[in-house]
Amino acid sequence: MIGRVVTVAVLVGLAVVSWQIVAGGTPAELGDVSRHYVERGVIENRASTLVTSVVVNYRGLDTLGEVAVLFLSVSGVAFVLRRFHGEPSAPPTPSSEIVRTGARLLVGPMLLFGIYIFVHGHLTPGGGFQGGAVIASAVLLLLLAERDRPLPHAFLSWLESTSGAGFVIVGLVGLAVVGSFLANRGVAGLGEWNRLFSAGVIPIVYTLTGLKVGSELATLLDIMMRGERKEGGR
Repeated sequence: MIGRVVTVAVLVGLAVVSWQIVAGGTPAELGDVSRHYVERGVIENRASTLVTSVVVNYRGLDTLGEVAVLFLSVSGVAFVLRRFHGEPSAPPTPSSEIVRTGARLLVGPMLLFGIYIFVHGHLTPGGGFQGGAVIASAVLLLLLAERDRPLPHAFLSWLESTSGAGFVIVGLVGLAVVGSFLANRGVAGLGEWNRLFSAGVIPIVYTLTGLKVGSELATLLDIMMRGERKEGGR
């Protein structure tokens, strides 16, 4: 009873503080850089969302850093769980018929949906990270349905390396042509606004990011599930 009273009191207090912040807040004045992003972001990049222009073009180097952090995280987990490598000493418990049937029906559409998200990232509130996460979710469903199914690690490693190198190459092309890493305007045709083939190199960068994130997360899931099977078989 006391715990519920404390919980309600905390929630009420947070609601009062939040209301005061929202009701008494005033719009922040934009600085020169922020004003340029707001006024020129869509015009300079032909992306349908301002967020896409900022994430992929104006602060594209930071996005590359985020991709590198994910790569290091996956590498660290693989290093820590290296003792789980190898085949399990006992076969894994078979999945239920519901899970296997659901995987047959959903894995394909989930993969297509993930690809759709990062291919259309310059037109919708999607992007490479979101599309890659959906692809990894499809791989997770597949591994849950077929727990002894091996993944093509050689292909995933090649895909991760190739997409990461492509990201850097696109950035270096902008540096060589325009003088700015991941520059968009002047490197590729911007096309017509709100069309699939538009926004210059942004769709290319999103596609490379989606493939890299998807392959990395899929590898991470496989490593963790193989470790779980190894533990269960001991």
